Amino acid sequence: MKKQVYLWCSLLLLAGCKTSKPLPPGVSGAQDGTFRIALGSCNDTDRENFLWDDILSLKPDLWIWGGDNIYADTGDRDSLRAFYKAQKQIPGYLALEQSTPIIGTWDDHDYGLNDAGSEFEAKARSQQEFLTFMGVPENSPRRRQEGVYTSHTYSLPGGSVKVMVLDTRYFRSPLTRDPGGNKRFIPNPEGEGTVLGEAQWAWLERELRKSGADFNILVSSIQVLSGQHGFETWGNFPHETRRLLQLIADSGARGVFVLSGDRHISEFSRTATPPLAYPLVDFTSSGLTHAYTGFRGEPNPFRVGDVVSTESFGYLVLDFNANRAIFRIVGDGGEILGELAQQY
Repeated sequence: MKKQVYLWCSLLLLAGCKTSKPLPPGVSGAQDGTFRIALGSCNDTDRENFLWDDILSLKPDLWIWGGDNIYADTGDRDSLRAFYKAQKQIPGYLALEQSTPIIGTWDDHDYGLNDAGSEFEAKARSQQEFLTFMGVPENSPRRRQEGVYTSHTYSLPGGSVKVMVLDTRYFRSPLTRDPGGNKRFIPNPEGEGTVLGEAQWAWLERELRKSGADFNILVSSIQVLSGQHGFETWGNFPHETRRLLQLIADSGARGVFVLSGDRHISEFSRTATPPLAYPLVDFTSSGLTHAYTGFRGEPNPFRVGDVVSTESFGYLVLDFNANRAIFRIVGDGGEILGELAQQY
């Protein structure tokens, strides 16, 4: 499917350890008190990339990669570089790069090994290639930091948005295989292991507690709330999930929600997070080029609405005037496959 693409405003590709920039005049958020974000994950350069025209047609103010941005499954730098080059040569993505700021995180297949965590020996080399793909300068502190986590703040006339990009790979402890074979993984013994590692935990606490943004977004390549399906999830480390929810509740940050990927399905999850006056939403958007079309169901007590098991991307409208976020799952042709509105 082809559409005529109009490039509407040349914006800088955001890079570096931390970004805080007002958006240039002419973008949607500067005009009507909203900020529009598109996001996606699970993108294979060897498959048809057919959603970029739909993404471009919505003219997002920001694109967020949720991980598995390529399917390399290697720690070889030359191979990684070739996969990233192939992604940048896809016309629709090239047009997005030229019109829209791009940020994001990685997951296992661009990290370099399926289901891998801290034990992956090539992770430092993989990090450098990922940062190059994301346009991070060679002299950025992120080049010397362990892990790809970072934050970006966007200031507009109506308010501000802070995006905290987490790294759920570099420090993540080994997973526990299900000895019964009913699931791929089961939760680690209580208190054992970490998702973020202590350095990243300390960073995240500082970022949340000092944030004055109207909306605070956590980007996690794996799901936070849905933890019973037996694949990769924060639920494999229950004590880390509780720690994250407690930090969000105690931080005082406004309008916090999670964006996640990995699963080749898209869904909304939501749970109460006292003492916050609003529930925590985990919006899973996956995948861009291939989906879990054989999905027949799995437990998720926090699910809101139906699971989407066809190719899709995420689209958010953050409304500063109404203190509201509208989350949408969007498919080919711009079809809205799911929607959730949350008041903050």
